Amino acid sequence: MRRRCLARPGKIESSLERSRELLRIDPRRRPFAFYSALHELLFAAVGPRGCYSPLQDPNTRNTRNTRTQDDIMQQKSKLRQKRCDWAGDSSLQYIEYHDREWGVPVWDDRTQFEFLILEGAQAGLSWSTILGKRDGYRKAFADFDPQKVARFTQKRIDKILQNPGVVRNKLKVNSAVTNARAFLEVQEEFGTFCDYIWQFVDGRPRQNRLKKQSDIPATSPESDAMSKDMKQRGFRFVGSTILYAHMQATGMVNDHLVSCFRCKECAAMGRKQAA
Repeated sequence: MRRRCLARPGKIESSLERSRELLRIDPRRRPFAFYSALHELLFAAVGPRGCYSPLQDPNTRNTRNTRTQDDIMQQKSKLRQKRCDWAGDSSLQYIEYHDREWGVPVWDDRTQFEFLILEGAQAGLSWSTILGKRDGYRKAFADFDPQKVARFTQKRIDKILQNPGVVRNKLKVNSAVTNARAFLEVQEEFGTFCDYIWQFVDGRPRQNRLKKQSDIPATSPESDAMSKDMKQRGFRFVGSTILYAHMQATGMVNDHLVSCFRCKECAAMGRKQAA
């Protein structure tokens, strides 16, 4: 028997009042406050599945609904957390990238290769553009397997250049294949690409402890040295600025602002891996 969807006016009014409070916070974060408020209002009105909500009738609460409510509350808490300025008023995709990946030390060769491709593709473009095409790159470049990419033929490259899911720049696409071959040579010489690239920071993430966005550098002595060495090894699209962005993305340098909740978390991960 299908259950009727009932909403109690008192609960909805209560949620609306909480929504007004959320929308009075810092204007820069208003979109996320609205997102949280909308979830809370819908939960109070119709529940997570369009039926009885645990907020409406305590007698109908069950484990699944409790977990759903907890998940929503956790999501709301995350949206309120202090982040780096560049992610504080961005899309949810950007926030997810900031909260889960940026600054996390990477000791996996395939992930390192993925970011080499993506950072090279970004040159002259916004990172949000590349994030939006990330799945397209994953499909076009064999799930970022350097051995497979290194074997790409000209016919395969021409096909990629017709793919709207990637940045259709001939130099960038060709450089991804060239870099895959250079990547394999580095692996053969050093055992892993990670062993090679992490030597530029002595195997330990640099902790910059920056206080404001304008303090974040575009390059560093380490990225300069890395760029020079990688160019000599045949890599392309590996200027110092591109490689510093790569260092930030793969946690070789922790450039989260000290006011950002991820600063201490990424620093702790760096210490753990270096131990």
